[in-house]
Amino acid sequence: MPKSSPTDHVATIYRFCAQSMQYPDADWCTEQYFETLYLLLDTLGGIKEKELIQEAIAASHDFIEELQIEHTRLFINGFPHVAAPPYGSVYLEKTLRGKYSDEILLHYRSLGYDLTPDADLPDSLVHQLEFLSFLAEDQNFEGEKEFLSRFFLPWFPLFAARTKEEAEHPFYQVIISLIDFFTKEEEEYGV
Repeated sequence: MPKSSPTDHVATIYRFCAQSMQYPDADWCTEQYFETLYLLLDTLGGIKEKELIQEAIAASHDFIEELQIEHTRLFINGFPHVAAPPYGSVYLEKTLRGKYSDEILLHYRSLGYDLTPDADLPDSLVHQLEFLSFLAEDQNFEGEKEFLSRFFLPWFPLFAARTKEEAEHPFYQVIISLIDFFTKEEEEYGV
């Protein structure tokens, strides 16, 4: 059995975080997903966060539906406005699909990656986390460092603060904290 490297773990963590920010459905909101989340939280000393999510699941009649409602309110279509749009251009340029979005797409392409025609906007949080996972997988440490400092970190703290303030469900507060932790660790210490 091949031995896994730290870059494999970093790529997996980025992929896990990207998945966590997708629209919740039964295909991935499984017992295995939550076991992985709990293991990650245990490893990082996030006992309180783990308990908050477990309590929310135990108190819920339909946990996935509750996550879908919260996801929609926070990231897609809230009233009177979307609470925390997951797009960098919203925070950097006060618009959806601005110059930043075009620049990030050019950056993906410059490193050999592209989006499918039906994909979300290039500057979405999910795409950025997936891109970081590809860079980690390719062991492109300089690329990761550049992407974090140039594209991800200029907007993510603003999004994270807004999400944590607006979130009514502990799941998204915890996931945003994990993304914040791992991207800061990656920027500061590398793999």
